[in-house]
Amino acid sequence: MKANLVYFAWVRERIGKTEEEIELPETVVTVRDLLSHLKGLGEEYENALEYPDVIRVALNQEHVEHDEPIAGAREIGIFPPMTGG
Repeated sequence: MKANLVYFAWVRERIGKTEEEIELPETVVTVRDLLSHLKGLGEEYENALEYPDVIRVALNQEHVEHDEPIAGAREIGIFPPMTGG
């Protein structure tokens, strides 16, 4: 499955990319699987996703939990924790 990933805020800064399209292995089924896979792509990903439990993810611009399946997602946004105000 190909995935269009879009990175925001300090996740973008640490990875060094605004977005990318990558081919995912069949074992990547959920958001949690995706984050784990990305951490293995290099030091910059490991640094950006060091604490995956605080990372927020949106599938097709809708925030989801880490157990959400990613199949069919046209866009996957990856965000650091957000504060409101």
